[in-house]
Amino acid sequence: MAHLPVVAIIGRPNVGKSTLFNRLVGKKLALVDDRPGVTRDRREGDATLIGMDFRVVDTAGYEDEDAQTLPGRMRQQTEAALKMADVALFMIDARAGLVPLDEEIARWLRGSTTPVVLVANKAEGRAGEAGVLDSLSLGFGDPVQLSAEHGEGMGDLFEALFPHLDGKAQEEAPVDLDDPAAPLKLAIVGRPNAGKSTLVNRILGEDRMITGPEAGITRDSIAIDWEWDDPRSGLRKVRLIDTAGMRKRANVQDKLEKLSVADALHAIDFAEVVVLLLDATRGLEVQDLKIADRVLQEGRALVIAMNKWDVAEDASKLFNGVRAALDEGLAQVKGVPLLTVSAVTGKGVDQLLGAAFDVREAWSRRVSTGELNRWFERAIEANPPPAPGGKRIKLRYVTQAKTRPPGFVLFGTRVDQLPESYQRYLVNGIRRDLGFGAVPVRLTLRAPKNPFGG
Repeated sequence: MAHLPVVAIIGRPNVGKSTLFNRLVGKKLALVDDRPGVTRDRREGDATLIGMDFRVVDTAGYEDEDAQTLPGRMRQQTEAALKMADVALFMIDARAGLVPLDEEIARWLRGSTTPVVLVANKAEGRAGEAGVLDSLSLGFGDPVQLSAEHGEGMGDLFEALFPHLDGKAQEEAPVDLDDPAAPLKLAIVGRPNAGKSTLVNRILGEDRMITGPEAGITRDSIAIDWEWDDPRSGLRKVRLIDTAGMRKRANVQDKLEKLSVADALHAIDFAEVVVLLLDATRGLEVQDLKIADRVLQEGRALVIAMNKWDVAEDASKLFNGVRAALDEGLAQVKGVPLLTVSAVTGKGVDQLLGAAFDVREAWSRRVSTGELNRWFERAIEANPPPAPGGKRIKLRYVTQAKTRPPGFVLFGTRVDQLPESYQRYLVNGIRRDLGFGAVPVRLTLRAPKNPFGG
C-alpha cells in the first residue's frame, strides 16, 4: 500500500467532474446526473491512469455564493480540496464554451500555489473546437482535450499529470485486515437530519462534511481516513464513512435520492461496524428498525447511538423506552450497544468509538474447536434437542467456519428437522457464553452423506 499524491478535480457545476472521477477510479463511486450540483461533499478515491497511481478528489461545482448558503458551504469544501492537492485539474465544458464563472475560478486558481492542469471535457467531435480555443485565454496553456464519458484523451491527461506526480508515491507497510491494529471501517447511517455529518465533523475535529438545517444535504457516501487517540491504547486508525439519510422506500421518488440510498446501502456492505444514528428529539421510528435489520442481515456489527442527547427531554424514560423497543424489534440480536452522544458538544464521542472497536473485536473473534465443543456438550446436556415423531435428532459436533461475521457449522443426523427455536437457543448461547456479544452469528446445519442414499 502506498501514500499517494493527490489530484483535485475542480470546475463549475455540470462540466463532468464526477464522470472523470468515476473513470479514473474505475468504478461508479460518485453519483452522476444531468442536473447541476449533484456533488456536494468532496469525495476521494484511489485512481490508476496508465500505470500511474494517485488519489483523486471529486469536488462540488464551484459557485460564487454567500458562504452561509448551501452553495457557499460547498465552495468551502472545494477550497479545502485545493489546499491538500499536489495538482488541480481545472475542468471546463468545451461544448458550452467559456462562461464568466470559468473566468472567476481561473482567477482564484491563479492565486493558489497548487499547479493547475486545464482540462477541456466533452471535446469529442467538432462541437467543442471553439470552446477549446477560448480556453487558451485563461492563462493555463493548452488544455488537455478529452471525453470523460467515452474515455477519449486519457493518454494526453497522463502526459500532463506525470511531471507533477512522478516520484511522489511513498510505500507503506501492507495492511492485514485481521490485525486488530488494521483501520476500523466505520459507517454512520440513519434517517435524514439525524446529525450524521455533524457527528463526523465532531469526530474529525474539522468541517470536513457540509452541514446545515436542510435535510438531505449529504448525497454521496464519503470515506475519510483518520486516526483516533484512544484513551485506552493510543492512536488507532479509522476509515470513517458518512452516508446519505435513508427515508422510507415509499417516500423516495426522486432518482437522485434513490441513487444516494443505494450508495448508503453499498457503504453498509463495505463497513465492518455500522453506527445507526437516531435523533433523540424524535425517538425510535419504524424506519430506524428497518435500517438496523438491514445492517444485521448483511452480517455487520451494529452500534446504535442517540444523537442530540443534550436537548432530549425526559432522558431516562426515553433511553429505557428505546432500549426495550430495540430488544423487541431486533429479537434476532438482543443487547445491541445503545449509547447517547451529542454531535454539537462532543459528549459521548470517545465512548462511541471505543464501543465500535470493542464490537469489531467480538465480530472478528475465533474460538478453538476444543473450547467450542466443550461448550456445546454442556449446552445439549442442559437442554437436549427434541425428538419430533419420536425420532431422536443426534447433534455430533460444531466448528467455527469463518469470522467477520462469525459463522458456525453444526453436524448431526436429522438436522433438517431441528426447530428454529432450538437453533436460536444455540446461537444465543454462543453469543452469551463465548464472548461474541450482540453481533450477528450464522449457524449452518450439515448432515453426513448417506452411503445408501439414491
